[in-house]
Order: sequence, then structure tokens, then C-alpha cells
Amino acid sequence: DALVFDSSSQKNNGSVLQENGIKKHRCHCIPAPHSISSVCISELSKITMPIAFNEPLSFLQRITEYMEHTYLINRACSLSDSIERMQAVAAFAVSAVASQWDRTGKPFNPLLGETYELTREEQGFRLVSEQVSHHPPVSAFHAESLTGDFVFHGSIYPKLKFWGKSVEAEPKGTITLELLKHSETYTWSNPYCCVHNIILGKLWIEQYGTVEIVNHSTGDKCVLNFKPCGMFGKELHKVEGYIQDKSKKKLCVIYGKWTECMWSVDPQAYETHKKSEKKDNKKQKNEELEGAENDDADDMPEVQETVSVIPGSTLLWRIDSRPPQSAVMYNFTNFAMCLNELEHGMEAVLAPTDCRFRPDIRAMENGDIGNKEKERLEEKQRAARKERAKNDEEWSTRWFQLGTNPYTGSQDWIYSGGYFNRNYQDLPDIY
Repeated sequence: DALVFDSSSQKNNGSVLQENGIKKHRCHCIPAPHSISSVCISELSKITMPIAFNEPLSFLQRITEYMEHTYLINRACSLSDSIERMQAVAAFAVSAVASQWDRTGKPFNPLLGETYELTREEQGFRLVSEQVSHHPPVSAFHAESLTGDFVFHGSIYPKLKFWGKSVEAEPKGTITLELLKHSETYTWSNPYCCVHNIILGKLWIEQYGTVEIVNHSTGDKCVLNFKPCGMFGKELHKVEGYIQDKSKKKLCVIYGKWTECMWSVDPQAYETHKKSEKKDNKKQKNEELEGAENDDADDMPEVQETVSVIPGSTLLWRIDSRPPQSAVMYNFTNFAMCLNELEHGMEAVLAPTDCRFRPDIRAMENGDIGNKEKERLEEKQRAARKERAKNDEEWSTRWFQLGTNPYTGSQDWIYSGGYFNRNYQDLPDIY
């Protein structure tokens, strides 16, 4: 049955928000998910599954969770040193995937033309996103500072690979952050995301791969290595990397876990620490090899060490604790808990294509895991597609246009503006 999350327990979000003249009380009841077999998949937007495998959020709302730690962007805007700014941006890039920890429910696939907006005055931003393509599924978003300090935008289209016991999502798409006050632009892509044990065993998630954050204005670069788990899980969740200038000189080392925290330290101190650590680990590794076993499930290591902080390190970011009931509410964060709120009066402000109006997500949030609304919406979407094909009509996006990212030269969906003018004429009837 539904468990109530008390908005007064939030740290950063506040329990009441004034948005477009409407007072919004944060957070609501979210029923505990039903017990289901392990085929739930996180952040994989191409798979059609029974509704019981989902979490009650659209993928558009899921990518909005990038904004949970917006204070890191605001910190970058306030710093005068470009390397310190890169540290803050790197921490933000890592924090943007932190909400995926233990989130094994699959978000709802957005319908073509679906939108989502979020304004957070206390965090100083507003965001709009749109599902701009169905085949392949592409979600575009644009966020901007309410004080004109930054613009953050991108388009995401995960490419899936099935590996028998696991599903891997390659995060296609470019993420761009512009710090307007400093005339700086940063670009990067997210790491790979893998969900283990989709057939047998307990589901668990890891992120891995190299993420390169480029400052196109200064030539500085941050290279982050999201480490794969490894045989004994020693590397589980670990992120290590460095910031270098345009002449490739390493200026600082960044390390931590994407589930926990990130630190920065001088390269020399880091190397000294690593040499000492290797000696200590060598003997232990030999002992563990003798007891290695293999079984049918890709078990997540039970022992998870916290980050060993190197003396002289500076903390860049630490994750907020989740609400006490999170484990029985899809492992949502405080931020995620509030994304589907629809308070009285908001109907007159939001676009009719907003995720909050989706009847299948709303039904699931209220504890109904029947497929009737989901099936109806999918059938409506198919019928609309057939009708366009019959009339030889092309789908026309409303708020984003396909173009070229001026910093990377790659194809990107660019916000064409105007959403917050509230002119919602001629929007598609998708619900």
C-alpha cells in the first residue's frame, strides 16, 4: 500500500515551491512496487514490457534528474579559476548519473511529442524536454539558469546490447554545458550503464567507460574512468581521472565513487598513495584468487568499501541520503519523488503533452499495474503513425530542431525557444 513521504524531511528541495504563481507542496504518496521477476531494466528506452517492470516516471523525467545537483553548476559559475570550474563541472557530470544507483525499474518510454517541464526557483533553473523521435527513440532537453548564468542541454538516445545475463546501454548523444559569465562551453557523454542478472539473481547496476569533458574555450580536459566491477568487486562504482591543460600537463587527480562522493588531489600525492596501496593489496589478492567461484548469477559483491580519502584531498561532491522509505518506493531519491507532482492549478500552466498528464504513469503511481491505459496509448500512437504515413505527412517537432552542435560538430537537437511563452496551440493529442 501507499507509503507517504514527508516533505518536511527534505534537505535541499524545501516543502513548498512557488511556481508560476502556484504554491506546490512537495512530494506525495507512491505505492510500493509489486514483487516482480528480475527483468526490470533501468534507463533503457527501447524495450516494451509489462507495466509491472516500470517505475512511475517517464524517461523524460528520468533525464531531468541530471539537475538534482545543480548547485555544482552554480558553484562553477561563481569560481574565478578555470581548473576549479572544471573540477565542479566534473563533479556535476558524475553526480548526474548517481540517481541510477539501485534504480532497477524501467522508466516509461516517452510518446512521440511528449514533453516535460520543471522549474526550481530555489535551485535557480528551469527545464523543458521533448521526445523528438520514436524510431530511434531520442529525448532532447534544455535547461537554463533563472539568473542567466548557464545553459545546459543535450539529446539522449541509449543504444542497447544484450549479453545474455545483462543488458548494456551505450549513452549515445552529447551533453553541453555553457557557463555564460565565463564564455566557456563544456561537452561530454555519459558512461555505459549495465544492468546485471536480467534472467537470474538480484538485479544490480554498474557504470563504466571513459568520459571526456572538454572545455572548448581553454583546451582543458577532464578524463574520467568509470571502472568496471572486476572479478572481486574491488573497483565497483569507482571513478578515477585527471584534469589536464591544453599542453596535456596533469594538474590534478579526481577520484571517488559515482554512488557516493568525488575528491580532488595533487597528482604527486595521488601517485604516492597508489604505490603504498598496491603493496597492501598484492597479498590479499593472491588469497582471494584461491577462493574464486563461478555461478549462474552475476552477483554484486557484498563487500563495498567506502572511498579511501588521500590526505590533502578536497571534497567536490557528496551524495544526499535518500528518504527512509526509498527502498520500497522504487529506490527514488528526494528529487525523483517529486517529479510527477500535479498540484491544483498546474493544469492551466503546463503543456497538455506534459508527462504529468500521462494516464498510464498516473495509474501506476496510484497502485494500478493493469495494462489497459498503457495499451490504449500505444495503440493510439500506432494509429497516428499509420495516419501520417497514409497522408504522406512528416512528424514535426515543436520545441527542438535537428541541427549541428557548434562545439563538437556532431548532430544534435537544438532548443528553438518559445516554450515558456505558453503558446500551446497545435500540439498533438497524444493522451
